[in-house]
Amino acid sequence: MRAYVLISGAVFGAVALAHAIKLFLDWPIQVAGWVLPIWVSWIAILAGGTLCVWAFRLVGQRQM
Repeated sequence: MRAYVLISGAVFGAVALAHAIKLFLDWPIQVAGWVLPIWVSWIAILAGGTLCVWAFRLVGQRQM
């Protein structure tokens, strides 16, 4: 269970970081001809960052 939470936290952190880089460098993301709006990246940073922090705090609090 501990490995699963660590890997999940790392993946969520990577997604949040990717969206932060997208915003910083102003890279467009296009899915099937639809351009991803900027506000979606802000939500992804917030959600991914929150889940990342939650996962790492969970691992640090107790032995799994």
